[in-house]
Amino acid sequence: MLSASQRRTIADAIADLDIPSSIVEVSAGEIDAIGLAGANQHALRRAVHELPPPPDHALADCFQVPELNCTHDAIVRGDSASVSIALASIIAKLHRDEVMTRIGDEYPDWAFSAHKGYGTALHHERLIRHGLTAYHRRSFAPIARLAEHEPPAS
Repeated sequence: MLSASQRRTIADAIADLDIPSSIVEVSAGEIDAIGLAGANQHALRRAVHELPPPPDHALADCFQVPELNCTHDAIVRGDSASVSIALASIIAKLHRDEVMTRIGDEYPDWAFSAHKGYGTALHHERLIRHGLTAYHRRSFAPIARLAEHEPPAS
């Protein structure tokens, strides 16, 4: 709902508050191996574990997190219902966009910095033209269909 510059302004304001935070990345291979829900739970467990100091309580956007080292609430549509989750979502989106720009540097023909990995017409066209990369989740149905017919990316 926010532009990239609005997300950057908010992230900078959050950083100025010096609130402890943790950003965790999960690879496409991990997601393919344990599923998207499992990967989300794994990422939240890792992020909470890495926070200095460990929190007493956490908020999760929509899903329960088994074996989390603190109590937590799973809030449906958490980014709309909780300012904390909304701010975390902004930071996560900004980080993801930065990652996609770096991947775009590695794979310039795929135009990742333009579509940020979302299923746009440009993304689809580049997948058809250039094939899949190591960053594509083979378990995601549209990618799985392409993987059946496409040679590996060069």
